Amino acid sequence: MMNEPVASIMTPAEKLITCKPADSMVTAQRTMEKHRLHHLPIVEEGKLAGLITTTDLLRLNRRFEEYAGLDVKDVMTTKLAKLEPDAKVGTAATIFLENLFHLIPIVDGQDQLKGIITTFDVLKYNYQKEYPGDDFPFL
Repeated sequence: MMNEPVASIMTPAEKLITCKPADSMVTAQRTMEKHRLHHLPIVEEGKLAGLITTTDLLRLNRRFEEYAGLDVKDVMTTKLAKLEPDAKVGTAATIFLENLFHLIPIVDGQDQLKGIITTFDVLKYNYQKEYPGDDFPFL
């Protein structure tokens, strides 16, 4: 049931909102707030450098005024679970369940960001498999 490649349900890189490692944390926080993001891929020259999440911001435990003195590279998570585009949806689901992640970056062999997959993508995928004729505007 979940043997399709993650590339078939991921959000492709060209549709993602990202920041660079040298960007200020003010920029990253405002970007996340403006676009209502919980995860912000950090990319340099097309390569995935890291990820900032709302949890990272909570762990930072700083007032917003203090963000001006911090760069994204000082805060981003760099040890990430990643998948290649041909990995199966079931593999992503297993990673989500075992690690309680909500996003997995999809990269090629050179760490070029190809897209992201979220727990919502997997949920939507399974829903559409179960109810193929159910056309909701949010899907």
